[in-house]
Amino acid sequence: MSYKGIYKPSHPQKYIGDPNNIIYRSLWERKFMYWCDVNENIIKWASEEIWIPYLSPLDKRVHKYFPDFYIKYKDNSGNIKESLIEVKPKKQVEGPKPQKRMTQKQMYELKEYAKNQAKWKAAKEFCADRRWEFQILTEDNLGV
Repeated sequence: MSYKGIYKPSHPQKYIGDPNNIIYRSLWERKFMYWCDVNENIIKWASEEIWIPYLSPLDKRVHKYFPDFYIKYKDNSGNIKESLIEVKPKKQVEGPKPQKRMTQKQMYELKEYAKNQAKWKAAKEFCADRRWEFQILTEDNLGV
């Protein structure tokens, strides 16, 4: 089952973009949005407001990647930091398990994994240029 909806922030002044049009595509994304909204150490946050060009290994063309979140926050030492965050199921981060017989489902999963790897490589380079962090959060990080 897919969970989608519009998140209504309690602190819209912290959101970069239109606070009336914050769309989540999973319950994990909604949980992260809530955390950003109510966490006093989060100074600003955004959902899919930044795009990064990446070269797709599937069609060898440049596409746009919209990371799930941008956050500007105060760390435990009081330093201001910035990060891009991607929220994904752990099985998509680890990649598909080899099968004896290639099915259409596994072919789709392999293609998505290759595309995600290209996106994440571009995001790491984008963040390194800005002295930001790039993080991929899974259900393990989100406490679900």
